[in-house]
Amino acid sequence: MALWTVHGDGRITDGDAIAPEERVSWPLTIGFGAQHLVAMIGATVLVPAATGLPVSTTLLFSGVGTILFLIITRNRVPGYLGASFAFMAPLAAARGEGVAAQLGGVVAAGLLVIIIGVAVKALGVRLLESVMPPVVTGAVVILIGLNLSHTATTSFSKQPLLAVVTMSIILLCGVLGRGLLFRFSVLLGVLVGWLLGLVTDVLDTTALASAPWFGLPELHSPELRPSVTLLVLPVVIVLVAENVGHVKAVATLTGRNLDGSVGDSIIANGLSTALAGFGGGAGTATYSENIGVMGVTKVYSTAAYAVTGVTALLLSFSPKFTALLSTIPPGVLGGATLVLFGLISLVGVRVWLENRVDLANPGNALVGGAALVAGVGDLRLTLGDMELGGLVWGSLLVVILHPVLRWLRSVRES
Repeated sequence: MALWTVHGDGRITDGDAIAPEERVSWPLTIGFGAQHLVAMIGATVLVPAATGLPVSTTLLFSGVGTILFLIITRNRVPGYLGASFAFMAPLAAARGEGVAAQLGGVVAAGLLVIIIGVAVKALGVRLLESVMPPVVTGAVVILIGLNLSHTATTSFSKQPLLAVVTMSIILLCGVLGRGLLFRFSVLLGVLVGWLLGLVTDVLDTTALASAPWFGLPELHSPELRPSVTLLVLPVVIVLVAENVGHVKAVATLTGRNLDGSVGDSIIANGLSTALAGFGGGAGTATYSENIGVMGVTKVYSTAAYAVTGVTALLLSFSPKFTALLSTIPPGVLGGATLVLFGLISLVGVRVWLENRVDLANPGNALVGGAALVAGVGDLRLTLGDMELGGLVWGSLLVVILHPVLRWLRSVRES
């Protein structure tokens, strides 16, 4: 049996939505994979660069992790596993301990995520609904998009011209375009902005010129240290919440019930993170940027993600190509992510609307509101030597406080 059924005759027409188990012609599928590659590359380069881990190795394990994700979720959940922003604070705080100690924390987090995924898969949807009902998952999806919005606006403000051009191309093609102009709106916007950056001489090509064409990713071995492991453990809650939010977002976009795939998704993310830690890469998470691309294009094919994963794996062996991708100007990334992060936030709102979440309920309104403000305002508090940001605190608030307060209220009313 083929991994994917061919949609129609392999072509795509206006109004078509390509299901996860479908694909179009391979040339178009490769194009959609390139679009996902462009969407994910900024964060996958930024996270290891900020934490002192090798970029090529992180790219390698993000590609391997994405392929494993598609296999473990049995082609039901389209998604890309790239370097997680949630790891930035603890890994940066542990940078003085050395790469091996940082990787030990990543491995520990990945293994714990696998255990949680196995529990969710064994106990089923009831556990999911009791701990993370729609009000929680919708809030996490909104939180992810809005918390990352400051990275988009910061990049946007660095090169406003490139950002405006990139965003305008995406919006014009996405709203007014037909056929392939509509489907490839994100890729076209980034390419036009990138070329404009080349013409206006704002691209930094220093590293590109000196990078070799071929080279092995830099591998490291982990070392478990309790001090570093404790720094990284809060990330586990964020990763689980992000995975549940990712599956809910994809279910909302595709109109399918994917609750049965949540356990598989969490297990896959945990395995990808653990493998990255064993080899030298940053921990991984499902990427909201790529959900945004699906929301714009209505192409949910896992074949496109398979292309992206294989491409990332191959590119990790070419320092020249990774250096080329790193020349994408900040303004171009800012213009694209301004649209994509906004779209993923609205997908979270759709989760609330379609599940008829009662925002008049004090538990929903107060906890959800506090979590969103913590995330959007990027609340930063220091625990020991580690500073945790709004994504962590917002997720902790809504994932932990909501079920606890709901239980306390039920006890009071009983």
